[in-house]
Amino acid sequence: MKTSLSKKIAVVGAVALASFAINLTPSIAQAAPACAVGPVTSCQGATSDGAPYVMQVPGNFNGTAFLYSHGYRYNVPLPTGFGYPAVVNTPQPGPLVGDAKDTAVIKYLLSHGYAVFGSGFARQGWNADSGVATDVELISTFKTQFPATTHVVAWGESLGGFITQVLAEKHPELISAAAPLCLASPIEAELTMAGDFLWGLKTFFDPSIQGGNYKSVTESMQDLGRVVGLLKALQVSIATGEWPSTTPAPVKAMLGTIPPRSALLLVGLMAGIPTQSDHFDGTTGPGSPNSSAYTNFALAGSPALAVLENGASAAVLGVLATADVELQAGGTIFDNTKTDYAARVESEKAIFSSGLSGATATGGMLAYLAAAPRVSADPVSVAKMRALATIQGKINVPTITMVGVADPITPAGGSQWVANQYAAQYEAAKAAAAKAKQKRPASALASIWGVTPAHYTKFTAAGAPDTSGPRANGTNHCTFTAKQYIGVADLLAASAVKGALPNPQTIKTAARRMGGSIVDAKFQPALPKFFQED
Repeated sequence: MKTSLSKKIAVVGAVALASFAINLTPSIAQAAPACAVGPVTSCQGATSDGAPYVMQVPGNFNGTAFLYSHGYRYNVPLPTGFGYPAVVNTPQPGPLVGDAKDTAVIKYLLSHGYAVFGSGFARQGWNADSGVATDVELISTFKTQFPATTHVVAWGESLGGFITQVLAEKHPELISAAAPLCLASPIEAELTMAGDFLWGLKTFFDPSIQGGNYKSVTESMQDLGRVVGLLKALQVSIATGEWPSTTPAPVKAMLGTIPPRSALLLVGLMAGIPTQSDHFDGTTGPGSPNSSAYTNFALAGSPALAVLENGASAAVLGVLATADVELQAGGTIFDNTKTDYAARVESEKAIFSSGLSGATATGGMLAYLAAAPRVSADPVSVAKMRALATIQGKINVPTITMVGVADPITPAGGSQWVANQYAAQYEAAKAAAAKAKQKRPASALASIWGVTPAHYTKFTAAGAPDTSGPRANGTNHCTFTAKQYIGVADLLAASAVKGALPNPQTIKTAARRMGGSIVDAKFQPALPKFFQED
């Protein structure tokens, strides 16, 4: 049965966030692991902070164990229809593939002699500090239970990738290699993207959207409903050209002749939302490639629809993650009082001129944003947010990053930021080696990019976009294939044993064999907007 875009928005967040297990071995809180011995020995228990864990060790254990850190899980129950109605802390020892949560990667590792282990963490939501503490204790517990362990590989996705990177930066003595997959940027960068997008939706389309400063879970859930309702309305608006009924009167008076899709696209661009999404590639239109309908849709319609599809995921996570971190920090953390949104889109406004309806329309929209009321953060709350665990981009062990180039939750630019930070570290290491007349060191970081196909947007016989098919490679959030996970795992295992990454050609070959993946030093995605201003 075909799935309409409106239905997709109604359940947004259910498949776009880092996946987690719901059918693995149930957790049992106890001081020491309880193990069932068999072809694969399975142990379960809880760390001292109450985080349930599971360990799986094959009979032919080769000494290398993979520690997995799962991604962001909501710390409050979501409304019915969002797919995740309950808060769960089920332990997860490895990545799960696709919407069906296939355990193929875990089975592969076990069949090749690798052990796997991971926890459900003691706290859900943004939990980097407690997550790292859990992982540190869990490594010790695993090695005590299985003293034949010679190497620990740390990997994880999204927030779990962030936790993995923090672990590698703070405790490199505990692990031999790391893979922060679809790596979350420092929380301030993540929430700036979400805050800018929510503020743009509020300013152009619905002033009732709160976008932060939540005083209760009820407030955030009510705001979530408003955001999702607006996104559904925008789907209709893009088709009809009529602004949503919630649009402020001054917007209609000043910008009403501009298609609402242009305002949505501008909001996406200024926040840093990708303009390629699950089903919209920005290069394909209906009918003949030589027709005006084809060109108009590819240049004007597709980018806005991509922002809508991507923005749905980003906005939902933005509301809930903002509420989560505000709770920890004590107050408002988003601030755009000094943000120059015109500067934010300076490099994109020519590229997306058709989608933005030309220079005059773009200038009018930016002028409206410049005059709109801004949001001020609470300095004490910002300081508390910045005191939470963060990453520096330092590489202490052989490390592999991998992210889709059109990931709307953890943009590829976040992984590029880590690569940029490491570049200075690597240059210093080379200079030190040259001064000591030693061999030039090999790079300890490899960046793998999940790329999108050149054309993948589909259309019905009537020429309407068809979103019923599977999402394209390189889009959505942490939607890697089993081949991509396994390819990274093989590289990590080799790196752990050798103490260094395989040679660059081996990594490039591995990426090619994964499918939909490249390693290319010349490919450098744009940094998140937060870092472009820094």
